Amino acid sequence: MFVSPTHAAQDCKVLQGAVVIDKSTKRLITRIHSGEIAFIDHQDLDQVAAKGLIDKRVRAVLNSSQTLSGSFPTPGPEYLLKAGIPILDEVNRQWMDVWQDGQKVWIEGEHFGYVDNSGNRVSVGKGRRLTCKRLSFLMQKAHNNLETALEQFIDNTLTYAAKEKSFVTKPLAIPPLRTKMKGRHVVVVVRGADYEADLHAIRSYIRDYEPVLIGVDGGADALLDNNLRPDLIIGDMDSVSDRALHSGAELVVHAYPNGEAPGLKRLKTLGLKAHLIPTIGTSEDVAMLMAFENKAKLIVALGTHSHMVDFLEKGRKGMASTLLVRMKIGTRLVDAKGVNYLYQ
Repeated sequence: MFVSPTHAAQDCKVLQGAVVIDKSTKRLITRIHSGEIAFIDHQDLDQVAAKGLIDKRVRAVLNSSQTLSGSFPTPGPEYLLKAGIPILDEVNRQWMDVWQDGQKVWIEGEHFGYVDNSGNRVSVGKGRRLTCKRLSFLMQKAHNNLETALEQFIDNTLTYAAKEKSFVTKPLAIPPLRTKMKGRHVVVVVRGADYEADLHAIRSYIRDYEPVLIGVDGGADALLDNNLRPDLIIGDMDSVSDRALHSGAELVVHAYPNGEAPGLKRLKTLGLKAHLIPTIGTSEDVAMLMAFENKAKLIVALGTHSHMVDFLEKGRKGMASTLLVRMKIGTRLVDAKGVNYLYQ
């Protein structure tokens, strides 16, 4: 475990800044700016969210949950502390409703509060500072709990796989798309761990083969950030930027099985039209299955979620639909997750 040379000093230092509040960390990351304080409700902060907060150069993180609970090992909290970003956990959730974005707040040790109109610091409560020592203790607890967590994860996956097998045994109801995939390579980009490095590693492949590019929610922004235009964007549309939605890509909203599609409202507000696919599973599952059903020659998955910690970080206690989809696609799927390590 690392020891941060600046951490002890930060514990005593008064940190002050404008707060940005959102129960969805990935949504908050699209709105927060350098020097602001993030106020989130995120149990076991995942790696991608942590990197997003670091890239935005947030001053500190207030969390109404536990950034690391010790249930399973997630690297996100360690990334934040290594970057010198203080974390105050178990902050009273009521302040998420009381404060508004832009409210000046402060943190000193484990105490926090706001700055009134006269410039006075008003103390409102106490949280629990995630120190290096506590991080080390919780990570050890998480590793000790790994076998139990894995057993529960497997049981949950197999239980739901039995219930959801029709998801892959029956054809997916795909609307007619203008994006043609038959006989072509398809790259499905998800904003998962190391997606930036993996996307950079396969740039020459993309240049040579000119595959169909599918962005799953924020994966569309990852493509645009690399000067690549997505042909198709699929997801619930909660973490993709307006820039990506207006890029000219064909849009597919992944709806709940009952047809409810919260993301459709956003698109209508932007004056955009979209197809609708109501089904179970994750959006990346649907993207890969959609490419398979449309007879893609090869499907390259990049940044996708593929193991226990990946799914637990997303708040999913199993990976039934993902397991089933990968079983169906078989050798037509190439998983490029971690491919960047081959070129180091």
